[in-house]
Amino acid sequence: MDDVAAAVAAPAPRLKITEIFLSVQGESSSVGWPTVFVRLTGCPLRCQYCDTAYAFHGGQWRSLDEIVDDVARLGARHVCVTGGEPLAQRNCLPLLTRLCDAGHRVSLETSGAMDISGVDPRVVRVLDIKTPASAEVGRNRWENLGHLQPHDEIKFVLCGRDDYEWAKAVVAEHGLTQRCDVLFSPSQGQLDAGRLAEWLLADRLPVRFQLQLHKVLWGDSPGR
Repeated sequence: MDDVAAAVAAPAPRLKITEIFLSVQGESSSVGWPTVFVRLTGCPLRCQYCDTAYAFHGGQWRSLDEIVDDVARLGARHVCVTGGEPLAQRNCLPLLTRLCDAGHRVSLETSGAMDISGVDPRVVRVLDIKTPASAEVGRNRWENLGHLQPHDEIKFVLCGRDDYEWAKAVVAEHGLTQRCDVLFSPSQGQLDAGRLAEWLLADRLPVRFQLQLHKVLWGDSPGR
């Protein structure tokens, strides 16, 4: 088969998508911006507090062209690729590049269990470091820290005081606040937000406190 025939025969790259929707970014440094969310299907982790378990299965196969076109039709500059765990699908990497090439400000929400070294450097990588109470602390890929750039972000979802002390020690051990912004967020229904804020103020910890704005607005409704 010659090169032209091979190119014709090769299937177009595609991804399994749970949903694509327009909402307000509820987390990270882009909080408040109108944002198109591209939620990929599937995740190898099972965090005990997961709020998107509906994305573990199902979904529809979409070509990269279809996804980029759907994003464009929704008309927002900011795009967040999320999951599930988006990097569990290898064609997530070319999608991220396509979205950047189209002029979007692109962020990636990833668990930190997958290699982030191949992600387009224009993407803001929001790396979620799993705490002991998440039930997935053993999945943290610590070598990812060496790939972070100043515009990236690290997130800790905390379930209680033990998680807070653990995260505080990790921040100090790895000098995380010298690498990029660090975000501490309370797990909904497990840690009172006001209590976490009080701990941060008492310790003068140079990290950003965050709530999930979209949940304040709409609760746990999918697609919001």
